[in-house]
Amino acid sequence: MDKLDELAVFVAVVQHGSLAAAARTLRRSPAAVTRTLAALEKRFGSLLIERTTRRLAPTPAGMTLFERAKKLLDEYQQALNAVTDNQLSGQLRLTAPVQFGRRHVAPLLLAFMEHYPDIQIELQLNDGYQDLIEQGLDMALRIGQLRDSSLVAVSVGSVQRLLVASPDYLTRMGTPGSPAALAHHSLIASISQAAGKEWRFSSAGVQERVRLTPRLIVNEVETQLLAARAGKGIARLLSYQVYDDLQTGSLCEILPDYRSTAVPVQLVRQNVKYMPARVRAFWDLALARLPELGCLQTNKPRKNKIQAN
Repeated sequence: MDKLDELAVFVAVVQHGSLAAAARTLRRSPAAVTRTLAALEKRFGSLLIERTTRRLAPTPAGMTLFERAKKLLDEYQQALNAVTDNQLSGQLRLTAPVQFGRRHVAPLLLAFMEHYPDIQIELQLNDGYQDLIEQGLDMALRIGQLRDSSLVAVSVGSVQRLLVASPDYLTRMGTPGSPAALAHHSLIASISQAAGKEWRFSSAGVQERVRLTPRLIVNEVETQLLAARAGKGIARLLSYQVYDDLQTGSLCEILPDYRSTAVPVQLVRQNVKYMPARVRAFWDLALARLPELGCLQTNKPRKNKIQAN
């Protein structure tokens, strides 16, 4: 095995603290990673990794090797990037939430493909948390605060949760004048919202809670939107999810003073200083285009805000 390749395996094991996680990242079998680590320790004549039942940790000798190996591998990657700066080819792998990815990331990727025909793209649409390192992803579009402080995030906008209903529903049932009035309305909620058993609101520093007894509970956004447009009740959704409906008038915002605090929408990557050219090309495109989306501008006035009668 190539010596640099051995060091890359060793660095991955130390970074992840697990042979299995390192194997997933490198797309190798755990057995192959174990053999590489054993061969490396034999060559150095020293124990490099302490093995426990729960986690692996480098010995003092292993930490010394890790720090030098990581620096060497970083310099090697920089050298490759310098040579291949103008060679826009290879695979680009990224992830985004399902609805946002379908509406905004996928069209951006289709335009990107027109300009870079030699880049292969894998887009994973998933509302669950995707670990960039373990999944071998180049970048992610994330809504909300970062869980991992070691990642680098650049904001492209923000979103808020707001209440919406169809004009027909509000004509028939009236417009609630306060969060407490929601108790007398049909509510459409996600499974996670229903599990929490309440919606929380804040306005002018005053906190309010509304106990949930939803008329409809749904596990995905599009069906909530379908039900709300059909006049079946009031839904609480992210601003980007209802943006188009507010523009066309198929939904109206109610209780606008009780929107949630804005949460960031961010492009996330493990390292932004050294990026392969193919990754940098899409990163720069996304940073230029996504902030222009009206649905990510929470301070921008929205149409069809309905106040109580």
